[in-house]
Amino acid sequence: MDEGTPTKEDVYDVIIIGGGPAGLTAAIYTTRARLSTMLVEKLGAGGQAALTDRVENYPGFMGGVSGAELVQSMEAQAKSFGMITVFGEATRIESRDGDTIKMVYVDNDPEPYKALSVIIAAGHEQRKLGIPGESEFTGRGVSYCATCDGAFFRDLSVAVIGGGDVAVEDGLFLTKFAKKVFLIHRRERLRAAKILQERALHHDRIEIILDSVVDKILGQTMVQGVRVRNLKTGEVKELKVDGVFVFIGWIPSLFFLGDAVDMSDDGYIMVDSEMRTSREGVFACGDCSKKRLKQIVTACGDGATAAFSAQQFVERIKGEQYV
Repeated sequence: MDEGTPTKEDVYDVIIIGGGPAGLTAAIYTTRARLSTMLVEKLGAGGQAALTDRVENYPGFMGGVSGAELVQSMEAQAKSFGMITVFGEATRIESRDGDTIKMVYVDNDPEPYKALSVIIAAGHEQRKLGIPGESEFTGRGVSYCATCDGAFFRDLSVAVIGGGDVAVEDGLFLTKFAKKVFLIHRRERLRAAKILQERALHHDRIEIILDSVVDKILGQTMVQGVRVRNLKTGEVKELKVDGVFVFIGWIPSLFFLGDAVDMSDDGYIMVDSEMRTSREGVFACGDCSKKRLKQIVTACGDGATAAFSAQQFVERIKGEQYV
């Protein structure tokens, strides 16, 4: 096997799908175990974490660390131990009963990459509002990434939709540029961490609007406002804003799996405590798996567990298991 060069002729010990914190941690562990490891990532390493302006709850970083810096370090570490990366989108996995070889198809190429085990760390993607104006103005005032697009709204007004950690963190980040940030949440209180709520409540550029939803995004060629409806009183009003940032939750990015493994009713991969799926030799970790707390630190823990389980599986079928 040619070190550092992706090949479809060889059979890897592990193919990891997804280059976020879970996938990169898994790669660090599998490569250190001297398992030949390929990582498939459709964009760039880091996933959603790479778009986070500041991570304050990852252990060991007083004052926080930028998401990009954190995942770049993880990627460099995995590469230093021998991880090979293929940039492309996983479009199908075939894993037939009784067959030890798993086949991972990338970008619909008819020739797959092959491995003895697969770790799925595909993460999830942001949920859309599904309201008039959202798709029409995406890229023209509607955004799903404050760190990507915040600078375009210098001295303008924006609406942030959502009430969780991401919504409040990104609302605070947007105050670096925007003159006014409307934080709109459908419930009677925010659900973000208390320290984030406190910062938002006391920030002079943030106005919090609770018990309310945005049911239409207004504009001609660019966003010019939003229509806000109070869920308790039914009152409807229009806010003049130049941008809309949507952070209302997540949906798994697992269309390529089909029925390869058992899934939960809401579309996440069912795993046991060892990150094993219903298909032998296929493991899952991070935000694509069914679990309650979706954080960088839990994704890393999942990735380490999945890697260890994959190592034991590969060593067993190779007859190298330490007993």
